[in-house]
Amino acid sequence: MARRLSPVGLDFVQSAPVRLVFSREVAAPPDAVYRALADDVTGWPQWFTAVTLCRPTGGGTGREVRLKGGTRFQESILAAEGPERYAYRIDETNAPGLRALVEEWRLSPAGTGTRVQWTFAVDGPAPLRVALKLGRAGLGRAFRDAVTALDKRIGSSKA
Repeated sequence: MARRLSPVGLDFVQSAPVRLVFSREVAAPPDAVYRALADDVTGWPQWFTAVTLCRPTGGGTGREVRLKGGTRFQESILAAEGPERYAYRIDETNAPGLRALVEEWRLSPAGTGTRVQWTFAVDGPAPLRVALKLGRAGLGRAFRDAVTALDKRIGSSKA
């Protein structure tokens, strides 16, 4: 059964009880990375292996996302500021324990490529916060693998 989460805003990225921040440099330029994140929403399963479905909703103001294992999200886009920032809030989910969750992708030039920074901002009960902190390495690995696959995908689409 889906549950509604708190309708937090972009400021939650800085104030969340749990903030996990990861970054990686890729060869693709910021506008190409931004287009893959914000414009090619249905392409997410091609590079983020945890994602099995990603599609726009509400005329592009939201997204429906499904993950391996059956987790589902209904999201609202909070920022689509190309090519620097893409952020969304989870509005509804079947994942237990979450009270609020915002993900923010920040992109900045790094030589001829891009520095990609992903912030995973979460609130939930103490056991969930502890579990997320303990699972930081796994989330970091998922991020690195996804961004590496995204970079390869962008590079191969140029060929």
